[in-house]
Amino acid sequence: MRTVAEVDALAFDAHAGQVDKIGVPYIEHVRAVAAGLAPSGDHMVMAGLLHDVIEDTDWTADQLREAGVPAYVVELVVAVTNQRGVPYGEKIARITGQGRDAVLLKIADNAHNSHPDRAARLPEEKRARLAAKYRAARDVLWAAADDRDIEAIIAIVNPALLDELRERQTPEESS
Repeated sequence: MRTVAEVDALAFDAHAGQVDKIGVPYIEHVRAVAAGLAPSGDHMVMAGLLHDVIEDTDWTADQLREAGVPAYVVELVVAVTNQRGVPYGEKIARITGQGRDAVLLKIADNAHNSHPDRAARLPEEKRARLAAKYRAARDVLWAAADDRDIEAIIAIVNPALLDELRERQTPEESS
């Protein structure tokens, strides 16, 4: 069974040479997602570190299991992995049916992808398109999660979303 440090090293190696939409080493994205999941325990941190490894590298779910990644972590990674031909909105809806931890994993990913510092570095057209896409996903994901869990994640990953979370709460929820 792998430790968090070993899974971090696996993610680092798997994403070596990759950069994200704004040209930052990809490992920074997965580490930010993982950091937001730290309050939920080591398996969630591992899932955050590996959440894009099947989608964006040559790794498979079977290879992750064979490498000693806990089966539950691999299940979470598979739950949030894009499937060819499946539209993004359908993917988000599918994730909400995969259980609490899959939803929280995707919330952390969405929060980091929505971070204003990252968005500011994108061309205006792409920034607007992605902002709408991520906001629509939040509407679905946040409805499937407890506000306390959402707040714990976004307070770490993207505090700019806290106002959005508070705006969607009813008066009795926020008291």
